[in-house]
Amino acid sequence: MKRNTKINLLLLALVAALAVLPLALGLGDHKEEPFTGADAEAETAITELEPDYEPWFSPLYEPPSGEIESALFSLQAALGAGVLAYYFGLRRGRRQGEEKALARRGDEHGPGHDGTAAEDTRSGAGQG
Repeated sequence: MKRNTKINLLLLALVAALAVLPLALGLGDHKEEPFTGADAEAETAITELEPDYEPWFSPLYEPPSGEIESALFSLQAALGAGVLAYYFGLRRGRRQGEEKALARRGDEHGPGHDGTAAEDTRSGAGQG
């Protein structure tokens, strides 16, 4: 097995473990909603410490349910991943194109070839 394949499989196993271990170990069982976001945790902590606290701002849009909020968050994450994938793909494609162009240029002007002699031969100069 290639080294890159081993690394990719190890990373995949690590990601799967990160997703499964909190569920398997029962982390968050003592909570009403075990896997809430950091915003909800912060709001709970703030209201416990300062019950009459009022936020400075309110959200521009409040989704009607938690499912819709999760769907919008997933859509935002997917769009971000798409933008990053496009950027990295574009950079890789440009780099590969540059490497191919340099390789072609190196073949034309390789060792033992004189660029001017090759041009003269192609143009018909020097033939008699």
